[in-house]
Amino acid sequence: MIKKFTVSFMLSLVLSSSLYGVQSVKVNTTSKYTVATVPKKMSVQEKKQRFRDLVVPAVEKVYADLDAQYSEAKKLIDTGKSNANIDRLMKSYHAKSPKDLLMRMKPHAKSVAIAQAAMESAWATSRFSRVATNFFGVWSFNKNEQREAAGEKRGSQTIYVKKYSSVEEATRDYYKVLATGKVFEAFRVQKMKNNNPYDLVKKLDKYSEKGAEYGKELASMIKYNKFYEFD
Repeated sequence: MIKKFTVSFMLSLVLSSSLYGVQSVKVNTTSKYTVATVPKKMSVQEKKQRFRDLVVPAVEKVYADLDAQYSEAKKLIDTGKSNANIDRLMKSYHAKSPKDLLMRMKPHAKSVAIAQAAMESAWATSRFSRVATNFFGVWSFNKNEQREAAGEKRGSQTIYVKKYSSVEEATRDYYKVLATGKVFEAFRVQKMKNNNPYDLVKKLDKYSEKGAEYGKELASMIKYNKFYEFD
């Protein structure tokens, strides 16, 4: 199960969006910014631009790939015939039926992914985003995978987050977590009803220890930063 590693100033970053006005959603695909290097001095606008340049291209690439895979799987399933590829996908997504597989495979709104990345990575400035390329607060429970220890413990237990080689890899794994996690079934059901980000974020209470408040913060993030324009 995913849990949120709380960063105390994340809420202030959400609220700062309204204080500084609505930002442009322009993305520079040839940006010189890197994940590991965070300039010491950045204005709020520069920090958000750096974040968009790092994250949005990865989200758009992953979404396009997943949407294409979903469309192809739906065509095969609609024929009503057995297919080795569908069997493989059902195993990969832990699906209970072809219908359940489609619900898991369909990618959710890009604005939700972008907002979660902004929230979980403190606009791509957190230690986890810098040293582990982990933009979504995904925890690790497997000692055999690449991971990074958190600076705090839960009692005597050390907390780890997954370590990724690229923002795209992190984004792809994040989509897979929401597609397969048992606690996100309500989110997946909502996704099939509509891909409205403001409806979807209400079903992400299990993603964070903040519960329902987490969805409200994401909704504010999407609205103030115009992330909905990416959908």
